[in-house]
Formats: sequence, C-alpha cells, structure tokens
Amino acid sequence: MNIKQYRKKPVVIEALLVTSPTADRAAEWCKGKVTQLNTGEKVVDIKTLEGTMRASHGDYIIKGVQGEFYPCRADIFAQTYEEVENAA
Repeated sequence: MNIKQYRKKPVVIEALLVTSPTADRAAEWCKGKVTQLNTGEKVVDIKTLEGTMRASHGDYIIKGVQGEFYPCRADIFAQTYEEVENAA
C-alpha cells in the first residue's frame, strides 16, 4: 500500500461567527432558519449538501468555494482557517 500525504489547497472562504444576537443575520446570509431553543439560545438550521445541519452559538457558518453553506465548530475552524487581511 502506498499511502501519500496531501495538503489542502489555499482558498479564501467567507465565514460568520454565530451568536444569539447574530443568528438572524447569519440565517439571512445563508438562507437558513432561526430556531429559538427552550434555553433562549438562537440556532441556525442550514440546508447543506449533506442535509440540514445546525449552527449553534460559537459555531461558524462557512460559505464554500461553490457557494454552498455549512456549519463548522469553532475549534475545527481555528485549526483550519486563519483570517485574511485585505483579500482581493
């Protein structure tokens, strides 16, 4: 077996951090639906290529390279992405 290593191609994505105050804006951006939980927290349900997924407080919503949206946990986001300044 010949196992090889691969690196992600550098691409610039757009992302928005979800908090209860930003949930409505986030849902509008990704054409998702805001749900208010019994705890009062607002979450965003997003239709993704894999089905409906939920972005909770502290998660990021990412717009992918083909215009698709999906949620990403903050710890995974921090390991995968860094902020781009003055992106063209």
